[in-house]
Amino acid sequence: MSSIDPLDARLLLALDDDPTASAVALARTLGIARNTVHARLARLQREGHLAVPSARVDARALGYELLAFVEVVLSQGHSSSAVSELARIPEVVELHATTGRADLLARVVARDTPDLYRVTNAMLEVDGVLRSSTAIVLDEALPYRVGPLLERRAGGAG
Repeated sequence: MSSIDPLDARLLLALDDDPTASAVALARTLGIARNTVHARLARLQREGHLAVPSARVDARALGYELLAFVEVVLSQGHSSSAVSELARIPEVVELHATTGRADLLARVVARDTPDLYRVTNAMLEVDGVLRSSTAIVLDEALPYRVGPLLERRAGGAG
């Protein structure tokens, strides 16, 4: 996987500023050829540097007002099958294998606390899941961001 260079970073920042910008508009903004914009976006997509567009959708717009993080402890030897099964639960929107007290950290959305109870029980029914611990998000103190990192890279710093 290649890294994002300063021009890629400038291109991504321009897309952050205007997500609906055309290749022509991006080329004009950045002072580069339209074909360069197309080629770089295609490479970034191909190499997995761009998230799927649905990652931009706020789950609250779909009626999922509650966000929680669930630590999941697995029995040995069930990691890949448990991840596959947990991924089938639509409200499990993100999973990370971790070190520490738990084997997985799941980002989970729910409509309300009874719905969260249903979702966490569905997670516990997955073969290989031993136990879980849930923390409900009260406020998003700092949303996920990479803009400052892109700005640093766009400036040419490592």
